[in-house]
Amino acid sequence: MSVKNSDRFIIAYNRIEKSLSKKVDESGFLPFYRLIEKAKIKNSVVRNYEEDLREFGDLRNAIIHHRTGVDYVIAEPHDDIVERIELIERKVSNPLNVGALFGCKVHTLQASDPLTTALKLMRENKFGQLPIYESGKFKGLITAAGITYWLAGQSTEDSISREIPTLSDVYNYEKRKESFEFVRRDLSVYEAEDYFKRAISKGTRLEALLITENAGHDEELIGIITPYDLLKID
Repeated sequence: MSVKNSDRFIIAYNRIEKSLSKKVDESGFLPFYRLIEKAKIKNSVVRNYEEDLREFGDLRNAIIHHRTGVDYVIAEPHDDIVERIELIERKVSNPLNVGALFGCKVHTLQASDPLTTALKLMRENKFGQLPIYESGKFKGLITAAGITYWLAGQSTEDSISREIPTLSDVYNYEKRKESFEFVRRDLSVYEAEDYFKRAISKGTRLEALLITENAGHDEELIGIITPYDLLKID
């Protein structure tokens, strides 16, 4: 006997309600719409799907309060509605984290390394930016834009300097030296997406999110996220 859509819907709804209660640390009863209001303040998944969640609340009430028998409900959800609430339930209850999805070996260089080393890495791996360190401490990102600005600064009317600079020299030409954020490894990918959105809303652009265990600048880099990477996330 197949499970009815209304039963699948209520199961997913109840799981969402339970997850929201945990997120807002609510042990007592709180109406579903109030859980949404409280959870969306800090949770980007809830913000992204707020309208859907409110509509699900209305549909749930129609199913529960207008049931006229064990085997009859006044509103039997369509397949696409059930699939959507189950998808959102998975994202609310078990969000992907950046450490699991973007954790990888991060190529880093020293500020004293020559530009040619960075160019080789960028060409071979199609990198748009590279983290650099100086005296064991994180210094910043070398970006394709910064290299272009350095090149423009070295050119004259009819020639370009043949001197090979260090990455420290090139870094001086980076226009936006704070174009990154450190994030902890258990941050959800949806919260990571919010970092880039907030930057855009302020008229700036983040080149990358740098992943460490606890978002510390002095911790080992265990992953890196660029805006392009997030385009691959459903």
